[in-house]
Formats: sequence, C-alpha cells, structure tokens
Amino acid sequence: MLNLFCVFLGYRFLFQPGPAATGYGVPADPKGDAGAYLAIKGVRDGTFGLVGLALLAFAGATAEAWFLLVVALVPLADTLIVLRNGGTRATAFGIHFATAVVVLIGAALLFLV
Repeated sequence: MLNLFCVFLGYRFLFQPGPAATGYGVPADPKGDAGAYLAIKGVRDGTFGLVGLALLAFAGATAEAWFLLVVALVPLADTLIVLRNGGTRATAFGIHFATAVVVLIGAALLFLV
C-alpha cells in the first residue's frame, strides 16, 4: 500500500504540480523556477513506489523491509525541508514526520514476516 501511495504522489507532482507542492507544505509555482524541482520530486516518489512494488514481487518481504527502512530517511528530510522553508510545524510533523513513522512501522512489520 505504501508503494502505491508513492506512485500516486509521483503522478501528482508530475501532472498536478501546483496543488501537490501546496500539499507538501511549501507552495511553489510550477511555471517558475520551481517547475523542474517539482518534476524531480514526482519522478523520485514514483520511482520509490515502483521499486518497492518490484521488491515485493520479486525479492520478498525482507528486501522490502530493508528498502522501507532506508526510504524512511526521505520523509524525515522532508520534515526538515518544510520547517526550513517557511512551512508550518503542523504540516512538517503531521504529514512528513508521520509518514516516516508509518514507513518505519511498515518496515518493522515486514521484518516480522
């Protein structure tokens, strides 16, 4: 499920970059200088989702667990990015930090399988 959510986020940043950036917590103009960065974020998130799905399908739960453990660094970094760029603490912790916690819980559960 987390992998599909990453694919959705990637799609949203590629095809609806303005609203996606606002939801991220740091609004950006997709037609301005930020456009390339929004596309990069879309490709990054979408790729994480597809790699996670491939790991589940072809390598198994333990490989996916290690992947999630490492990928949890991304929402932790996103928390700091939002805080450093004028985003609200509610968004930083309520979306990004909470996502990191969910990803870490998912990794822990997969390690138990």
